[in-house]
Amino acid sequence: MSNDSGRVKRLSLRALGQIVAEANAAKDLDEMLRVMVERIHQAMGVDVCSIYLADAQSGRHTLSATVGLRKEAVGQLVLGPQEGLIGLVASQMQPLNIGDCSHHPRFKYIPLVGEEDFNAFLGVPIIFQGTLLGVLVLQHRQSRRFTEEDVSFAVTLATQLASHIAFAKLTKTVVAPPAEENEGQWLDGIAAAPGIGIGTAVVLYQLTEMHTIPDRVVTDTEAEKAAFMRAVSAVARDLRELAESHDGQPPQQRELLGAYSMILTSNELVDATLATIDKGTWAPAALRSAVEELAHRFDVMEDPYLCERGRDIRDLGRRVMDRLMEIAGGDVAYPQETILVGEDLSPIDLIKVPTDRLRGAISERGSAFSHLAIVARTLGIPAVTALGDLPLMQLDRREIIADGYRGRLYVNPNVTVRKEFRRLAREEQELNDFLKEFRDKQAITPDGEHVAMLVNAGLAEDLPIALNAGAEGVGLYRTELLFMTQDRFPTEDQQVVLYRRVLQAFHPRPVTFRTLDIGGDKPLPYFPIYESNPFLGWRGIRISLDHPEIFETQLRALLRASEGFANAKLLIPMVSGVAELYQALTHLDKVYEELQAEGRQLDKPAVGAMIEVPSAVYQAELFARHVDFLSIGTNDLTQYLLAVDRDNERVAKLFDALHPAVLQAMFHVIRCGEQRQKPVTICGEVAGDPAAALLLLGMGARNLSVNAGEIPKIKWVITKFSRTRAQQLLHRALDMESPAAIREMLRNELEAAGFGALVRPGK
Repeated sequence: MSNDSGRVKRLSLRALGQIVAEANAAKDLDEMLRVMVERIHQAMGVDVCSIYLADAQSGRHTLSATVGLRKEAVGQLVLGPQEGLIGLVASQMQPLNIGDCSHHPRFKYIPLVGEEDFNAFLGVPIIFQGTLLGVLVLQHRQSRRFTEEDVSFAVTLATQLASHIAFAKLTKTVVAPPAEENEGQWLDGIAAAPGIGIGTAVVLYQLTEMHTIPDRVVTDTEAEKAAFMRAVSAVARDLRELAESHDGQPPQQRELLGAYSMILTSNELVDATLATIDKGTWAPAALRSAVEELAHRFDVMEDPYLCERGRDIRDLGRRVMDRLMEIAGGDVAYPQETILVGEDLSPIDLIKVPTDRLRGAISERGSAFSHLAIVARTLGIPAVTALGDLPLMQLDRREIIADGYRGRLYVNPNVTVRKEFRRLAREEQELNDFLKEFRDKQAITPDGEHVAMLVNAGLAEDLPIALNAGAEGVGLYRTELLFMTQDRFPTEDQQVVLYRRVLQAFHPRPVTFRTLDIGGDKPLPYFPIYESNPFLGWRGIRISLDHPEIFETQLRALLRASEGFANAKLLIPMVSGVAELYQALTHLDKVYEELQAEGRQLDKPAVGAMIEVPSAVYQAELFARHVDFLSIGTNDLTQYLLAVDRDNERVAKLFDALHPAVLQAMFHVIRCGEQRQKPVTICGEVAGDPAAALLLLGMGARNLSVNAGEIPKIKWVITKFSRTRAQQLLHRALDMESPAAIREMLRNELEAAGFGALVRPGK
């Protein structure tokens, strides 16, 4: 028992990553399944390893790959939904561990597969996004139950491999019969930004993570081979120089350099890479494949010394890869219709793509309220997040569709699917053309209530978009985006130039600058913050108050920029108590007095507090005594009230600003503002949701700050719904128990009023 435990613990640290990496590198579904069963059979030392794939429509299970059973049974053995032990594992979606399977009441003997000599049975469901993809089966001749460590490792394997199987099934090349042509296949994620994006996938990869290097086809293989050989020569030269410069190095260092040199001079790594390039693969992917293939041979060896050579090969491979990328150059070629894809895309990744080429964004990580999603909405492109672990290397340069309404990714769509989404994209453009007529109109309800439509901004590119959308001012200018696009803290003069440009562009309309709001999901590369729980840690005003040299520099820049204008307002983020508010106002008073002493003619701008943590909700009336306005940051407020990390895809579906608790909190803050006669602005993505906007209208909201692309939509809704009707919907919503029921009620209301196109694709 102890030997088995030690073996599996070693496997879990070493073999798991290799099995996943090799599955990830497979060219198609059949090869992936074959590699999986071979590597699992080898790593776990079982007599049989098989994978049965489930058919989503019929529920049947087909033996799709095996080591240990008869090969001729692959593709031929098909079990019914409830048939045999496979059907039992599938129906219960739980592991099944049996010492002697022939005595189990659900056992079914099938002569075709030749399993009469195998007694021990372990079946593990393969589940992706709640859907059963198949069953992983391990068998032994000996009559004994598998150990708990074996079961744990098998479950871990099935979990890790599920997304790769799902993706391979999605992209498997088949000639679909007419009955299936209209179905299409997709992967489900989270709808992070609405819209339809059709284009070519461009995968962002990290050199530190070699498994993310995508497959790419090249025509000039000679150029690829030449670049690779130059990289190999450069690394060999580096190793020689390192050895010569350290004549007296310790034995361990000499041994390591010797091992690296031996690997390079053996030609096995080089020859394997060149052979793959000759097949039309670009050099980085060819090197990645060769490194993994060679390293795996050592990984499975029992001898610790030989096993360590696998790590040496990977380290050397990364060194060659670094040199190769230096030679090849790091510029990314963006196709005319680019959909950016990555493990965890950031707003900066989107900003780097030429605006006229960017059609959408796909991210394994993130949620509908991540800053990636917010910037995607600002740019007016669809985004799908929380797709789980995708084999990114296989996605690069494929034609894909991003459905930002339903949160779906389509890969290599068939003709019918492509035609349908082209139609939806045209209808979406027709709707946008229709909404342009609201550009110069105010949002006034049928019963005469005016709602100021403000815009969220933070990039220079936002300004013309916001102005063309008909914004009545800037309700939230995210100053941190300036800091995030620099390689150091921007100077006071740099900040003055940007802030003044914004004030001038919108003058005399108001511009609300939120002071620096970093931390949490907004780190600065030159100001790293390492915390175990960053969302409850050092962020927002807390950082500014701890670094007055940064805070006061920004305040000076904001006040200097406002000289000659009267449209600047300041907003303090992440305030959790009155003491923080006092300190922030004290710094502002100090800077204001210093600038006046310098002879500058300044008007002190209006100052607001951002309500985005629960303590601020309960102190909203007190805050309103000390500031000129309140602003509800609905994204963070929802996160903190529901205890849901909005960037965690595992719980992202629980994040919903229509949760009754969030609605009650927003309603309370609006009433506090009314009591003190202080205006309240609603910021965050909920303000740009046409369904949610009805409830905000019913609460008495008079200022909504949304992304530019959402302004015409919200204006359209407000001009057709009276505040009286919105209040009726609000009272109905507050009596409901779940966000889903509230959303369904609001969507039905919009559909009935002819606004269905605002919350779904198509007319």
